[in-house]
Amino acid sequence: MKKRISLFFVGALAASTACAEAPMSVDDAGTLGKGGMKIEGVWHRDDELRGGSLALGYGPVENLELGISYAHDRETSVDPDITLEGAAIGAKWVPWQNELGWSLGASLSYARTRVEGEIEHASALVGLATYRFANQQVLHLNAGATHVKVPGDGETLRTWGAGYEFPLAQGLQLTAEIFGEEQSGPDKAVGLRYEILDGLKLSAAIGRGNGRGFGQAGFAWEF
Repeated sequence: MKKRISLFFVGALAASTACAEAPMSVDDAGTLGKGGMKIEGVWHRDDELRGGSLALGYGPVENLELGISYAHDRETSVDPDITLEGAAIGAKWVPWQNELGWSLGASLSYARTRVEGEIEHASALVGLATYRFANQQVLHLNAGATHVKVPGDGETLRTWGAGYEFPLAQGLQLTAEIFGEEQSGPDKAVGLRYEILDGLKLSAAIGRGNGRGFGQAGFAWEF
């Protein structure tokens, strides 16, 4: 049980450092503008694993976004509870960006996690593709791999994802996605994202897959 929890947590932390726009897990082929910054906070629950994360993003140059994140989770299905605490760094490079049509790029991230005194590591490489339609709908596609190393074990798993954004009203978007990894079935989620002020967004999502439910709620501020 502990090993499976660890693999999930460090893999998810590494993959999330590229800062997919909440509430989506599937990342977009887009970056902050030069000098742009963002702060994102999320509370999440995945079956009996629950906790929060905080991520910071910065665009040092055009087409490149750097990110750092911290997460603290607790697994409550075992007695005593298992505490997982981790930090990650990542970079997203999208040299081909367009307001309409295809944008293409890739992300690379690394995470280091402490689980009951043991240090675990994960790295993720993901190819990113986004297609923006004239009607403001957006398609996202991801394909990559995550390598997770825990004490006494390690594995590399292929990952994939597809997501879609539908505008519902001014500042309000519906998100839908399906994503997964090798050796497991797909996860499916739907969510809402609402821009309450210029650059400030609130979001929430719920999903199901592999015999369990999950969800999240959070905020993102770009400036």
